[in-house]
Amino acid sequence: MKKIPVESAVGMELCHDITAMRDGFKGAAFRRGHVITEEDVPKLLDIGKKTIFVWEENAGEIHEEEAALRMAAMAPVEGAHYTGPSEGKVLLFADRRGMLRIDTELLREINTIGDITICTLRDHYPVEEGARLASMRIVPLVTKEEQIIRAEELCKTRKLIELKPYQSKKIGVIITGSEIYSGRIKDKFEPVVRAKMQRYPSEILGVTICDDDLDMIVSAARKFLDEGADFLIFSGGMSVDPDDLTPSAIRALGADIVTHGVPSQPGNMTLIAYLGDVAIMGVPGAAVVLPTTMFDVLVPQIFTGEKLTKDDLIRLGDGGLCQMCKACHFPNCTFGSY
Repeated sequence: MKKIPVESAVGMELCHDITAMRDGFKGAAFRRGHVITEEDVPKLLDIGKKTIFVWEENAGEIHEEEAALRMAAMAPVEGAHYTGPSEGKVLLFADRRGMLRIDTELLREINTIGDITICTLRDHYPVEEGARLASMRIVPLVTKEEQIIRAEELCKTRKLIELKPYQSKKIGVIITGSEIYSGRIKDKFEPVVRAKMQRYPSEILGVTICDDDLDMIVSAARKFLDEGADFLIFSGGMSVDPDDLTPSAIRALGADIVTHGVPSQPGNMTLIAYLGDVAIMGVPGAAVVLPTTMFDVLVPQIFTGEKLTKDDLIRLGDGGLCQMCKACHFPNCTFGSY
């Protein structure tokens, strides 16, 4: 590729888009492949282009648009599609709702190669259909093809980006507390959980209110399991007080508790467990009074069928403090990164 004055470029073909910014417009004023005319020369000078680039025979170089197309091809995503290239980049858009997963280590490796830049939404991000997920381009107009080849090699055995679809879940809800069971206090969790589950492909099999009685709580959970529940949600009795029995009931079911307590607020006392493939979540009382807690952060992953690990939950500490904004913008905020 070589640079020549625009006055000498009449009749020649542009090998790159030329971007202009004026009067609120930003975009391609001239497209790659455009043949320069005499009338184009003052227009190019007006946007500060005294020179343009034309191709030279130079094996081993790759143009930004071809590079972008090859980056898109190396990272296909089921449930999403790429657009472009435009201005040297391709964009990835979601074709369905789901949870975005990014191999963050692979992303780091690719972005350290040299001229390649790939940016994405954060890992574990819940996305809606039509959401922009990623952008890929090289920084210069051309780069050595070997850089793209290195990135392609890295992606041969690893998935850079995935869009996990939400799976249908049958849900049993168990609410504990003698004050609610006796009718002294009206339950406020049921309307909350029903409203939140409407966002996912779910069927609530029922809601059972239990006294502070271990056998009653376990029996209610087993009844839902017998009915085919694959997601149990417990509310109440999640603190460390001796008479808070919910964690003990979950253990009595035979479930493996991943954690009781996460480095995040609100929702510090969240419990995550699994009984085979059945996900179990113990939800602290904050979910009743606050619009967004760990309940909202972790539920999307449960609906993908991908099990939460101890490491996932430990990583909640970075971004685990809600800013308690007057108007909640979750998930478009710092809360819940992991």
